[in-house]
Amino acid sequence: MSFDTRLLTGVGVFGAVTEAGNFVRAADVLGLTPSGVSRAVARLEQRVGVRLFDRNPREVTLTEEGARFHARIIPLLAGLEEAASEAAGSAAFVGGRLRVSIDPWFARVVLVPRIGEFLARYPALTLDLTTSNYREEMMSGADVAVRFGPPDESSLIARKLLDVPVLTCAAPGYLARHGVPATPHDLMHHDCILFRDPQTGRPFTWEFQGDNGAIEIKAAGRLVMDDPSAAVAACLAGQGIFQSFAIGLDEWLESGALTTILREWSGEQFPLYAYHPSRHMPPAKVRAFLDFVQRIAAT
Repeated sequence: MSFDTRLLTGVGVFGAVTEAGNFVRAADVLGLTPSGVSRAVARLEQRVGVRLFDRNPREVTLTEEGARFHARIIPLLAGLEEAASEAAGSAAFVGGRLRVSIDPWFARVVLVPRIGEFLARYPALTLDLTTSNYREEMMSGADVAVRFGPPDESSLIARKLLDVPVLTCAAPGYLARHGVPATPHDLMHHDCILFRDPQTGRPFTWEFQGDNGAIEIKAAGRLVMDDPSAAVAACLAGQGIFQSFAIGLDEWLESGALTTILREWSGEQFPLYAYHPSRHMPPAKVRAFLDFVQRIAAT
């Protein structure tokens, strides 16, 4: 069958009639007269050589052939709409209110120090940040969320931003009092500052990756926290050994306020993901934020 523009027009009208249920409502949606819609459908039926609708004065229903035709053309119409949205999205205006639910550690040490760059680039945009480690209902009232850890199975679109090394560290004062662990198993005799897994409510198991593979240690300690900033502060105060994301620790490592230990076992990586609701083309403000966050996270 050769293609002509009338076929494309007829398919669009056919889709509108199927969704609306009759010619009158479809005409309102399309900005045509009911007789114009009827003629477009008749031309399409003549073009494809089958009757697509059973008609009565109040409604139209798909024939068996019409239902099969509809099932074939709906993905094509969706593809055309997506292509048009993508073309328009490249020049879409970035403005309005962007609501972000974000991991507190990443917000503090990476995003907020550089957020002025983002706001300066998009002066019509207002940014509303909520910090949380938890994933339950993380998209409630949010356009985009950023969390550490592998993604769960869900209808959300997940975009990996980076992999972050995990370091085991302590204050020099703590190590002077209690000694430096030589192997991960030595941690069983030390005070460890534990971090609560926001998904399970239980402390994370400590993992170490070395040349001979990975091992897990069930670290023990009297401090359990769910705020990474508070946990790092406790570590700086000499309260114990802590496993932290490497990102954001440079200041304390360079000054000597913290010391990394078990360096030959520091091969673990933890991912950072951004999430947004499932859709083919997210709003321009979400795409702009994701691109910015990925760029600053990588640097």
